[in-house]
Amino acid sequence: MNYANCLKELLRPLGVYRLEGSIGAAELESVGGALDGVQALLEEIHLQADLTTAGDEGLAAVEKLFSRRPVTDDRERRRAALAALLRVGGDSFTLAAINDNLAGCGLNAVASEGAAPQTVEVRFPEVPGIPDGYEEMRKIIEDILPCHLAVEYVFWYITWAMMEERFPTWWDVEALGLSWEALEKLVK
Repeated sequence: MNYANCLKELLRPLGVYRLEGSIGAAELESVGGALDGVQALLEEIHLQADLTTAGDEGLAAVEKLFSRRPVTDDRERRRAALAALLRVGGDSFTLAAINDNLAGCGLNAVASEGAAPQTVEVRFPEVPGIPDGYEEMRKIIEDILPCHLAVEYVFWYITWAMMEERFPTWWDVEALGLSWEALEKLVK
């Protein structure tokens, strides 16, 4: 039911107004159409304001709240990253809270205690090598982590043992025509 019909149904019990084929009916149609437009706009604003349903416009508006933007263009990862950034607080110093907050960089980053005191090791378990957008991610991570902690980044690459399992000879590797950078990320 649209707003014009709602207005007519509200006035019908009074029995005073001609609700069809009159100037008053046309005015109710006009006002109802304007209210329908307002409702559509409010529904869109509601969708964009809710992080779980926001599109690019709503996500961009939330990103403006932060000094750094998550390093991903995937909408679901952006939503998760922004939700993690919104959860960062003054009591986010446990390892579990730090790992939850690191989702704010836009890529799966995992922190663990380093060997040295007050050191945190950060890994990117889904991405071999140095991830794309690493410099921006590094800035976000270092903004999130407590400033008294030293941060060490740990990257992973294909090992010689993995190479020997996958390729019987070096010629099989050469046949792929990969650069060294592409070869060292060939872990899957």
